[in-house]
Amino acid sequence: MSEIHQNTETDIVLSLVDLSRYPIADLESPEGSAFLKECQDHMETHGWCNLDGFIRADALAALAGESNTLLPTADVLTIKRNIYQGAIDPNLPESDPRRREYVHVAQQLADDQIPQDTLIQKLYQSELLTDFVRRVQKKQVLYRCADEFQALNVVALHPGSWHAWHYDTTECTVTLLLQAAENGGDFAFLPNSRTDETEDREAVDRLLSGDMSHARKFDRGAGTFTLFRGGYSLHGVTEVLGETPRVTAIMTYDEQEGRVISDDINVRIYGKRVEKILADRAASQANA
Repeated sequence: MSEIHQNTETDIVLSLVDLSRYPIADLESPEGSAFLKECQDHMETHGWCNLDGFIRADALAALAGESNTLLPTADVLTIKRNIYQGAIDPNLPESDPRRREYVHVAQQLADDQIPQDTLIQKLYQSELLTDFVRRVQKKQVLYRCADEFQALNVVALHPGSWHAWHYDTTECTVTLLLQAAENGGDFAFLPNSRTDETEDREAVDRLLSGDMSHARKFDRGAGTFTLFRGGYSLHGVTEVLGETPRVTAIMTYDEQEGRVISDDINVRIYGKRVEKILADRAASQANA
């Protein structure tokens, strides 16, 4: 795996991504331009773009290996939240499914727990990769999330676990599947279920009641890179079956430079560790 020991952000993309299939380093070439348009068209039509085998096999082994080395240091979180990841709207009727809180259990590394010298951090920090995501999403500008906890996460769903329905707190989210489950662990979502102004309440209610008929669901092989509108598409992961945990890197982007997520949401997601970090920081600032 000597090819992977590179230092610059360009080198890390060149050494990890299967550029013969996905020429993200040369999007101005005829092949690169055609590939980009295919991704853009698929995103516009379906609300997602799935790139199977995006990471080369030897590079995938290295990425999965470092994540599995770090994961034992991560908390096992019992996450309880509504689909919007915020406070419940008190104006909603008691019977409204948007008042419901959904629970799932995951082993989760927040960004501050993933060292900067890891391959997955270098891949996330790559300007080449960020620009590719920006262009697929047809954004004038796109920035990596500035939140100290949410920017890059690595999540392990162990057998018997799933990821509850939710919207992301930022619009543009990318997932890289580092290790697939033996069975189950399918990514499922409701494409473009809301905009900045409206939500398809009928479709959302149908999904929350257990009707998957309008949801997209697909299993993915390890190394698959998936772009989707996580802030606008209700999504989750079905139950993981078998013996092997499902391990995913979650990369978050935003059109707003320097955007961070509220302390309330971060505590809801990451629990007591982050609650203590924020409380200690507030106490330190108060005593300064």
